[in-house]
Amino acid sequence: QVQLTESGGGLVQTGDSLRLSCAASGRTFSSYAMGWFRQAPGKEREFVAGISRSGGNTAYAGTVKGRFITSRDNTKNTVYLQMTSLKPEDTAVYRCAAVTQLSFSALPGRYDYWGQGTQVTVSS
Repeated sequence: QVQLTESGGGLVQTGDSLRLSCAASGRTFSSYAMGWFRQAPGKEREFVAGISRSGGNTAYAGTVKGRFITSRDNTKNTVYLQMTSLKPEDTAVYRCAAVTQLSFSALPGRYDYWGQGTQVTVSS
């Protein structure tokens, strides 16, 4: 089992940047592909980004591609989401998730473990 804890959220203005972190404890972190999801009030959970076990493969939702970058440091048991050029529509609770597969999925139901989330609010 693995425990995931996100940090780094906050209130920022349009155009600002934030870096979210997701620290994992428990089983070997490199055994998990990781995903980032977000959910805004009244909306469904949305895939944001994914990264494979080694970090060699990544993918992004079209709404964030070119603005967000995910990476991981398996020596620190941490995955990151660097967010730039933030927009008000990026406002949501962001959660990381872990899956015991080689690579990630855009489907929330495929993930085995979830963090509690961190709030990102972008003001206009």
